[in-house]
Amino acid sequence: RAARDAGILTVAVVTKPFTFEGKRRSQAAEEGIERLRESADTVIVIPNQNLFRVADARTTFADAFAMADRVLYAGVGCITDLIVKEGLINLDFADVKSVMRDMGRAMMGTGEASGEGRARAAAEAAIANPLLDEASMTGARGLLVSICGGTDMTLFEVDEAATRIREEVDADADIIVGAIFDQALAGKFRVSVVATGLRKSEDMPQLQQRIA
Repeated sequence: RAARDAGILTVAVVTKPFTFEGKRRSQAAEEGIERLRESADTVIVIPNQNLFRVADARTTFADAFAMADRVLYAGVGCITDLIVKEGLINLDFADVKSVMRDMGRAMMGTGEASGEGRARAAAEAAIANPLLDEASMTGARGLLVSICGGTDMTLFEVDEAATRIREEVDADADIIVGAIFDQALAGKFRVSVVATGLRKSEDMPQLQQRIA
């Protein structure tokens, strides 16, 4: 709260307890998250229970949490890389603030693909990130999209990925897109998204499931 009162952009990324940890801990977490939303510009929630969506019987406890950490890292890196790395389309901090200031609920996702159709595949994976809270980009008021690839990344691929992400939100949403080069991604294509200003899940209209 002190940071926000001082005019500093405040983004909180938090986790919720596993179901097996009990109702009391879950209720305490929900209450804490609601209080946090009053003090932060943007809050992103990752329920630990969602780790079961990406784990199997052989996944260790440590490996499961490492998966969640990678999602967090990708989301934060999405923001910082667009500002500091060389690219086709660079942003400044004012761009970031425009989609994250006073936006409340948010979600993040990242996807990576290679081969034919990699741009759309990476965008689809970012949209469908399984570790996020029960949130949809639909209705988001702000959208920060980071598109990364090697020097083989084409302008048409950037357009394809950005267009696919844009299909998920309202036409009047504030959308900021950046595209950067990363030599480590030669032959690969990565899309990271931070969607802000989301409505509560109970306020969302019932949507028909998309069939790929």
